[in-house]
Amino acid sequence: MSVAQKDYKKVTVKTLSDMKAHGEKISMLTAYDYTMATIVDGAGIDVILVGDSASNVMAGYQTTLPITLDQMIYHASSVVRGVNRALIVVDLPFGSYQSDPKEALRSAIRIMKESGAHSIKVEGGKEIKESIKRILNAGIPVMGHLGLTPQSIYKFGTFSVRAKEEEEAEKLKADALLLQKAGCFAIVLEKVPAKLAKEVAESLDIPVIGIGAGNGVDGQVLVLHDMIGMTKEFHPRFLRRYLNLYEDMTTAISQYVDDVKSVDFPSDKEQY
Repeated sequence: MSVAQKDYKKVTVKTLSDMKAHGEKISMLTAYDYTMATIVDGAGIDVILVGDSASNVMAGYQTTLPITLDQMIYHASSVVRGVNRALIVVDLPFGSYQSDPKEALRSAIRIMKESGAHSIKVEGGKEIKESIKRILNAGIPVMGHLGLTPQSIYKFGTFSVRAKEEEEAEKLKADALLLQKAGCFAIVLEKVPAKLAKEVAESLDIPVIGIGAGNGVDGQVLVLHDMIGMTKEFHPRFLRRYLNLYEDMTTAISQYVDDVKSVDFPSDKEQY
């Protein structure tokens, strides 16, 4: 049964908690620049993630590892200037929080002060709990991320579904509870079995947002460029393409090239 969307003038971490309590699903997409953020926010999205996936879709890297803290702040600042309603979450990039809780806090403070974003996201559970506590103690909202954690891709060696085996599933459930107890306001579950994701979502008071985790969670997130079909080669099972902008943009640009070559553009009406 669907639940009608309420007219939240400004989405906050409390809003997300209220949405879970009322059974309203949470919508979340990525954005990395002002123009896209303006469109996504204006369309009514609840949460905008300035993801380290910018490393892939904006910079062309194969993994999320190369993107720097300075680059994340640049993307986050651009997004903040285009958003009026959505809650903005920013990924702490690889290497900025895992090894040293003090460094984690410095990284989180830089993002909050220099970009104006509303919260940060980190990947991992028990291994990074001290970093999470340090950030939360400074009053910075933290979103967790479990399951397939792209910053650890070389440890996994594959982008396949995580927590299919009982031992890893039990660890994921324990980590999810740990993140809630630590004070995280929400958790992303990426590429885990739908049954497990539903179990985790029902066991927690905080919202669980899925990507490749079935529909039994409290919300969904996709990478914007995948969802609107700007990317071409990425075809995971969980991705629904709502547009095919790769083909549409290619056709439009090709037409522009032809019009310039044939002196069809600009026409008499398109010059001064």
